[in-house]
Amino acid sequence: MGIEERSAERQRRIVVHRAKDFADAERWDLEFWQSRTPAERLSAFVAIRRDVALAQAARRRARSRRTKGDGRGDG
Repeated sequence: MGIEERSAERQRRIVVHRAKDFADAERWDLEFWQSRTPAERLSAFVAIRRDVALAQAARRRARSRRTKGDGRGDG
């Protein structure tokens, strides 16, 4: 399954809640994640870790491109 298919599938499964305050958001978040199976929670965690790793790699590449040739050598 390619990224477009995964994105479309994820959008079909999106669940939203407009919280009235932080306490409401916390309650909803806790109820939401407790209603998920352990496999769903693990899958979400793995997906988040992968997304963070991709973002960090992109940030490192961008920083490296910016610092090339400026004599700092910290990229």
